[in-house]
Amino acid sequence: MTKEIRLTQITQAEQSKNGLKPDCLSFGEVLSQSFAVIAPTTIPASNIALIVALSGNGTWLSFLIGLMGLVFVSININQFASRSASPGSLYSYIVKGLGPTAGVICGWSLVLAYLFTGMSVLCGFANFSATLIGQMGIHPSSFTLLALGAGISWYAAYKDIQLSAIAMLWLEGISIALISILCIIIWAHKGFALDLPQLTLQGVTPGKVAMGLVLVMFSFSGFESATTLGDEAKNPLRTIPRALMGSTILAGVFFIATTYIEVLGFSGTGVSIAKTEAPLTFLSQQLGLGWFGELVAFGALLSFFSCVLGCINPAARVFFTMARHGLFNSKLGAAHSTNKTPYVAIKMCSLIIFAIPAIMSLFQIKLFDCMGYLGAISSFGFLTVYILISLAAPLYLYRIRKLRTQDVVFAVLGVGFMIIPVLGCVGIPGNTLFPVPDAPYNTFPYLFLLYLIVTCGWFFWQRHRSPGILGSMQRGIDEMYNPYPVKISSSVEDER
Repeated sequence: MTKEIRLTQITQAEQSKNGLKPDCLSFGEVLSQSFAVIAPTTIPASNIALIVALSGNGTWLSFLIGLMGLVFVSININQFASRSASPGSLYSYIVKGLGPTAGVICGWSLVLAYLFTGMSVLCGFANFSATLIGQMGIHPSSFTLLALGAGISWYAAYKDIQLSAIAMLWLEGISIALISILCIIIWAHKGFALDLPQLTLQGVTPGKVAMGLVLVMFSFSGFESATTLGDEAKNPLRTIPRALMGSTILAGVFFIATTYIEVLGFSGTGVSIAKTEAPLTFLSQQLGLGWFGELVAFGALLSFFSCVLGCINPAARVFFTMARHGLFNSKLGAAHSTNKTPYVAIKMCSLIIFAIPAIMSLFQIKLFDCMGYLGAISSFGFLTVYILISLAAPLYLYRIRKLRTQDVVFAVLGVGFMIIPVLGCVGIPGNTLFPVPDAPYNTFPYLFLLYLIVTCGWFFWQRHRSPGILGSMQRGIDEMYNPYPVKISSSVEDER
């Protein structure tokens, strides 16, 4: 029996303990999880205007720098993902590198990030749906559309992780294909010309690139969500690291290419892309292909739905793992006996993702505004996690005597790149490069800080009431890394 086969058997043995469906997801299906949360279709279809308004002809450069920064973060994550697989995602990694308290901060940050991203894209789904259905003379309420999106997503996540993965793979794949085809047509209409103003960064300053980078980082948020599929992925110690790096690079290339072509397409039209909410729809109309623009809009709708589903899956698995470590009610750590999914956690996450946008809509807050507010709050969770994982990686490698100079460099670069969007979110009073955001965005950092204080306070109270909780967490994490010390270590070393 080969060492690779032994590793697979060991992984399956660990998976069966959790009750989730083992060894069922291929590389493509794991990759689709990260792609679904990134939701790359939504950037060229709608959000690119916001970034171009900041970076101008340097937008493609902002995406390139963002891609480089998240490659370093991916390398830091993969120091853990290549050695351990669990549904606990970065929560379990950071416990191993920085200890239980940092792990709890990470876990709560991930929960907030995934749930609020899900809420944001659910609002986007409802907003796009209202626009498309409204053209047929049908005008359902926001509440109905929010319930529809959340309900279908809940069923797919509850029923079968493989069904969820396949659905996300097809939905996001169709959307990306439609936008790619349209962009090729747009570039061909321009004679495949080189756009010198973009290539020479005409009118671009370092400050503009830096400001655009803030939104660019948010565009990639969620690429790490494939790490929550550790129990269900085939050969997870190889599949998940490849999915992380692959989703980051593929999304980055897609963003850079579509940005370049869209900015080029708007040249000579007399219309500013920075003031156009649906740039691809406008460009398709300019080419006499308005029907194709409608297809792209439908593809964006599918992407929003795919992202809702993509957020429920990882959020539920983080809750599932933390509950098994004693941090939540034990019912959240239950797996469905037939579907092999964390069905209680999925139900709770789906209800939360639906409830908050529904309440906001009842207070007459526009769906588009809800999407911006909720998405901005989610970014604080992702940035906190990316910084923590970059700090945890070298400490973990040092403890297992695998630390190299280049690992320290990758960690420093990962933290450094994440500090830029943090400064952009918080702002520096009196600074023109990173000004304090306008209301209500200027209050979001303090709301996130309050959230961490409350959740960490809850953890400290639990620890005081049940001192054994730390030991339970540590044993659970240690079992994920080394349930069979000799075999796993030799197999991993052979893989590396």
